[in-house]
Amino acid sequence: MIKKFIHRLLGRGSAPPAAPEPAVIPLGARREFAREEHGIDPTLLDANAVRVVRTLKEAGYEAYVVGGAVRDLIVGLRPKDFDVATDATPEQVKALFRRAFIIGRRFRLVHVVFGRGREHETIEVSTFRAYLDASAAEQVEGNEKTAKGQLAEKTSGHVVDASGRVLRDNVWGPQIEDAARRDFTINAMYYDPVSQVVVDYHGGLADAKARVIRMIGDPETRYREDPVRIIRVVRFAAKLGFALEPATEAPIGKMAALLANVPISRLFDEMVKLLQTGHALASIEQLKKRGLERGVFPVLEAALAPTRGGGASLAARETFVRLALEDTDRRVAEGRSVVPSFLLACLLWHDVLQRWSANREGGEAAFPALQQAVDAVFDARIGDISGRGKLAADMREIWLMQPRFERRTAASVPALLGQPRFRAGYDFLRLRADAGELPAELADWWEDYHLGSDEDREAMLQDLRAASTTRVRRAAAEPAVPAAGPPAPAAEVDLPIDGSDAPARRRRRRRRRGPKPDEAAPASS
Repeated sequence: MIKKFIHRLLGRGSAPPAAPEPAVIPLGARREFAREEHGIDPTLLDANAVRVVRTLKEAGYEAYVVGGAVRDLIVGLRPKDFDVATDATPEQVKALFRRAFIIGRRFRLVHVVFGRGREHETIEVSTFRAYLDASAAEQVEGNEKTAKGQLAEKTSGHVVDASGRVLRDNVWGPQIEDAARRDFTINAMYYDPVSQVVVDYHGGLADAKARVIRMIGDPETRYREDPVRIIRVVRFAAKLGFALEPATEAPIGKMAALLANVPISRLFDEMVKLLQTGHALASIEQLKKRGLERGVFPVLEAALAPTRGGGASLAARETFVRLALEDTDRRVAEGRSVVPSFLLACLLWHDVLQRWSANREGGEAAFPALQQAVDAVFDARIGDISGRGKLAADMREIWLMQPRFERRTAASVPALLGQPRFRAGYDFLRLRADAGELPAELADWWEDYHLGSDEDREAMLQDLRAASTTRVRRAAAEPAVPAAGPPAPAAEVDLPIDGSDAPARRRRRRRRRGPKPDEAAPASS
């Protein structure tokens, strides 16, 4: 069911164009660069990645840190992940490590695991692959989704579909061919942390220093082999601030239809990387610049190019989405955790909000109206997943907390604070207040209660009880007036916040500077 959810989340485009005759990918020429030339700082290296390389080399194999990690090291960034490439087969790699696991069908890899629990680290090890063009591979009709039966019957290690997309690539070869089958020159370099030598076959070092993204070989052919490269080039341009070489950029528009046949799990992973690796705003700008803001990720399209609402409603949506993306980028920069459910809830919030308002105007009470709105948005944007899937469940919980934040009672406040997803719900409330959707005082009140001592919290609850009693007495003393809509429960109050509360202001300032030293970074948003 979760696959159906992600499928609706990402959507599908039109059928891809027919594959042309494949072009030959140049093998390049091996060049080695010493530390004085590439300038990599060894202190940025990961100790476990170095350990994997050293172990393979001591066993008599070639081994290098490879791909995006080398690219990031050259531009002075600390890589998030370290991959290793070697001439050892997966079985030979697995035999050298106590905790190593062979994974994958399309690409067989080895995951070498260090540590346990939440603190564990995985180093991905791949075997050098041979370069084989589409004409040398076995071919199946249709695509990966429609040709699973045919693919299972193939014994070859190199299989492509009708459009030229590589479905299986497990033919081992020399390093020069492994470099040729990689996508961009800046991702096709190999670094030996023992000798501190960079091996480069396609001018990747020069392109990295010139801040240029260049495809290896014919760009159109390479996009056909793996259409996700279209999204990857956007992500690299956003992350690194690099320019696209003209020939690499030119085919993107007409090749975008190929994304329709990419497995939904890969597209979902790429969307998460676009939005949650610290450069969400830049990624959105790159998508717009390449004409990819429509037809690729429907959730983004719903947030960035909505078909409902306009005027003030559209401006409010744009402000809220921008603040959510900025908040995500800031959290990543601060080393704090982010999860997909929070940002997806932000992107679809105004769809929910419009339906919620319409239901309340129709006479529904606040909470049932919101439940109906959430169900309608899931049905329209995501599909019926019957409440299954942690991603969808977390989104629902964030949304359904909102009226409980807005209507506070002495009994409901402690219960809401005890919810496992309270911090995500509160962060969502704060974004709503920052966007001008709610009074800032409401978010401040919850912030003060959340960060306050037991004595502070009890005093705030006493104020709620006193305000509720005053309101009930006032209502009893005043003449009854026919209500135009359903009355609010008498026990529910919107308590004004005393702006002269200096301790509260100090707590708010502390909150905006970050969590307390002994407080773990929240994993909610």
